[in-house]
Parts: sequence; structure tokens; C-alpha cells
Amino acid sequence: MAGETVITIIGNLTADPELRTLSDGNPVASFTIASTPRTYNRRTQQYEDGTALFLRCSAWNDLARHISQSCSKGMRVVAQGRLSQHSYQAHDGSNRTVMELTVDEIVTSLRYATAQVTKQGGHNGYQGGSTYGSTYGNPAGNPPVGPRPATAPSQPPATDPWANGGSGYTPDTFTTDAGEPEF
Repeated sequence: MAGETVITIIGNLTADPELRTLSDGNPVASFTIASTPRTYNRRTQQYEDGTALFLRCSAWNDLARHISQSCSKGMRVVAQGRLSQHSYQAHDGSNRTVMELTVDEIVTSLRYATAQVTKQGGHNGYQGGSTYGSTYGNPAGNPPVGPRPATAPSQPPATDPWANGGSGYTPDTFTTDAGEPEF
């Protein structure tokens, strides 16, 4: 992740996400988020819209499927991902540069709406981190490790001052003078 530009954008989807499956079998969802800054003009005592930013986004694998099933045109979303820049030559011969966000996390904004969340299975109960395995803490793309066997909880030592929930107080704290503490 070194050298990557990670950003968060808040805005509305301009159309329903388009889900495609590539020749290698990997699904990708493509969509655009429009983000318009809004400021309060004290002179007119009204809100004014600034220039809108339209950011092209893509998401891969399970995240792509979840977005296509959960998001639709007009939804307000909060998306975080890696910003990249691509240059190409247009049909008229001019050179163009576009910015694209590869989405790692996306949620619907609850500022003006409510949502019902349904956890998706298939990851051995694993619900954190990247859902497409090739980034961040799982560069090899290995599936998550299954649940660990349960172990009996260990009892803290009797001299542990934090054993009673973190207060540091035990009934014998002030009853005996132990002298200087050990360091």
C-alpha cells in the first residue's frame, strides 16, 4: 500500500452500478459517485452548491456483487479506496487523463435514510478486512483461517491489580504496607 493515495468520498450514485464478469471469471462493478460541496452564504442566508466532482469507481469480486445487489441510482454513499490516474488517447487524437477510485469499502449514508444490514456468508464467519483477498493484510489471497479451538479461560494471578475489571483496587490494596514497589 506504500505510495497509494487512499481517499474517502461522500456523494450520490449517478446510475445503478454495472456488474460485469471478466474473462478470468472475476466480477467487477463500475459506477460513478457525484460529490457536490455545499456551503452556507451568510450574506444571502442560503446554501449554495459548488462545482460537482464526478469520480469513476470500480469494485471487485464479492464487494462488486454486494454493491450491485445493494446500491442504486441516487443513493448517498461513503466510499473509501485507492485513487489512480490513467492516461489515454481519445478518438480525436487528444491526450486525456482520468482519475478512478478502486473501492475497498463502501457504505450507504444514514444521514437521510435508514438501512437494513444482512451479513453475507462464505468467509468462515470472517467479517473484517478486504473481501477480495489481494490487498492489505492478505497479499497472497489466501482464504481466512477458520475459527480457533476454544481454550479454557485462564485465571489471572492473585497479585494482578487489573484482575477485577481494570480499577486497580483490590481489597488488600491499603491493608498492608508492602514498602517500595519493585521496578
